[in-house]
Amino acid sequence: MPVPVVGLIGCGHIGRFHSRNLRGAIRAGVVEARYPAVCDRDRARAEAFAAITGAEFVTDEPEELLSFPGLTAVYICTETAEHPRLVEAAAARGLDVFCEKPLARTLEEVERMVEAVERAGIVNQVGLVLRYSPVLTVLADLMRDPSLGPLLTAHLRDDQFFPVRGHYRSTWRGSFERAGGGTLIEHSIHDVDVFRWLFGDIAAVRCHTREATPGHPGVEDVALVTFQHVGGHQTTLTSVWHGLDDRPSTRFLEVFFEGGYFATEHDFLGPIRVQGRSGPVRELGAEEVFERYVELAGLDAGSAELARVGMMEDVAFLRCAATRAPAFPDFRTALVAHRVVDACYVSAREAREVALA
Repeated sequence: MPVPVVGLIGCGHIGRFHSRNLRGAIRAGVVEARYPAVCDRDRARAEAFAAITGAEFVTDEPEELLSFPGLTAVYICTETAEHPRLVEAAAARGLDVFCEKPLARTLEEVERMVEAVERAGIVNQVGLVLRYSPVLTVLADLMRDPSLGPLLTAHLRDDQFFPVRGHYRSTWRGSFERAGGGTLIEHSIHDVDVFRWLFGDIAAVRCHTREATPGHPGVEDVALVTFQHVGGHQTTLTSVWHGLDDRPSTRFLEVFFEGGYFATEHDFLGPIRVQGRSGPVRELGAEEVFERYVELAGLDAGSAELARVGMMEDVAFLRCAATRAPAFPDFRTALVAHRVVDACYVSAREAREVALA
């Protein structure tokens, strides 16, 4: 089995997250891989990053990293505007690609990226990390109970502080030219993907957006969306970027069936509240939820410990890169989410419901 040799481009907040995961997975022995090369446009930041990771090759030029001898895979953790060029360059070299979300600023760019990775036949994965959420995986399983009856509706409130501040300290998320939009594309593309996963394909959207924070034209900090699902039910999303620096990023999800109710205020580890046709609300504790996830995902003890600290999306990518198996969520999965987000922006601009093909 080939050993993936990985480089990472973009040593900011999300780059640090994936770097920790790569090193943790390799150190734990659940995957065999090498991680010898890092790149950032800020050479000093790249060098400081390499001092922590032990990378043997440091550069501020992405082309140099992509040409590193023996490299087989690359993580692209830069600002969104840079993703298309870097993905296409990596695909042209036959490198497997993990790219952070959102894939690109526009739907047209995403379509070209999907074409590039599929034409190259490379392993490709997108950082839609909620697909590896223990809470949401268990919730999806609980919702399969036929005794619940039909799904009536669901609502998700997703809020976090505007990520140009705090521990994100993003230099680009306040720029439409660099990010492509605000809370809807940059943050809640996660939520759009989750809504498709949990509640089914989306047939139409109605969206309202608002720019309340001055100085960031084109970057919405409020998005309200109603999704019309193929199954005939409707769900709603409220996505907010605020200025509450001490408030953690939160997702509060409520789901109503004709004969059941679920709620969680956690998007990764945490309890789920459950109520049936009769009786009070009961709570599945965080540890019970995690144990159920481990069983559903078929994890061994070593992988379970990595899952507890959020490393499984990176473990999955490395395993697929080694075995040449298709990764998930892949670029085509992200493309569907981008089509929904694009329809939302059209709806907000034109003040109408927009159908998806």
